[in-house]
Amino acid sequence: MSERVKLSVIIVSYNTRQLTVECIRSVYRESETAFELLVVDNASTDGSADAIRAEFPPERYPNLRLMALSENLGFAAANNLAADQARGDYLLLLNPDTVVLDRALEKLAAFADAHPEYGIYGGGTLFADGSRNPTAGWMKPSLWGMFCTAVGLGRLFRGSRFFNPESLAGWSWDAPRPVDIVTGCLLLMRREDWQRLGGFDEQYFMYGEDADLCLRAAKAGLQPVLVPEARIIHYGGASEPVRADKTVRLLRAKVQLLRAHYHPVHAAAMVGMLRLWCLMRIAMFGLAQPLTAAAGERRREWLDVWRRRTDWQLRAVAA
Repeated sequence: MSERVKLSVIIVSYNTRQLTVECIRSVYRESETAFELLVVDNASTDGSADAIRAEFPPERYPNLRLMALSENLGFAAANNLAADQARGDYLLLLNPDTVVLDRALEKLAAFADAHPEYGIYGGGTLFADGSRNPTAGWMKPSLWGMFCTAVGLGRLFRGSRFFNPESLAGWSWDAPRPVDIVTGCLLLMRREDWQRLGGFDEQYFMYGEDADLCLRAAKAGLQPVLVPEARIIHYGGASEPVRADKTVRLLRAKVQLLRAHYHPVHAAAMVGMLRLWCLMRIAMFGLAQPLTAAAGERRREWLDVWRRRTDWQLRAVAA
């Protein structure tokens, strides 16, 4: 297939067999514009690749290419691998734990056609029950925002922009909005812009690569924007169920991002807020431990995260 297509949809899966199959079904169900679908299976052990082959045989789905890898390259590298082989005018990254709704991919591409002044495009995400999931995008990290998260002010005043400056939870979602970061669960770019930026930075194995890409894009004059009418369901976190492991990956990615995009003094202060956040969680769940067994389990998880802090701080610290 050498003909050009408008949209190259890229899905990277890891041990999300049923969710990935349902995601692919939704892409076909909700798309009429010519597209190609590139699915990278990151060495899943749950039979994902076999399930995709069985449900979507190449003779019936010639525009679907499955790359079943023998090792897990990580989210960033796997997306880069697929993007290198894509032929579409646009690249659209889609998480496997999503369901496309109401022609969302076509709406996003149509908005990009009509609004070339932006460079990265995201949509509106919903929880499984249909309620709004504000994590479709974010504002960039700030010292004040991280302090509010660390000491619990952000949780206490969830709807406050002042105490939650990174969150879009207070946004009305009734019109497109420029943001700092578009989440990689639904992210569209022109292929030439992706290539100009070099795609994802593969130092980010999982998490943080979308924020890094958006911050680099903004410096190059490519403004991210959210288009709420392009809607998907995003279940979230399906490929990494162990809470402590996920938190360590998230913190490591956050530290990488801070050190890449902020002055060293500013970044050091923000990493300090991450340490404070961890210690505050340990203390909070410790106080609640006599009241509930679940709090004791959460405290043990956060203690594990704290013990592994040399992993996520990316340099040795004194014990």
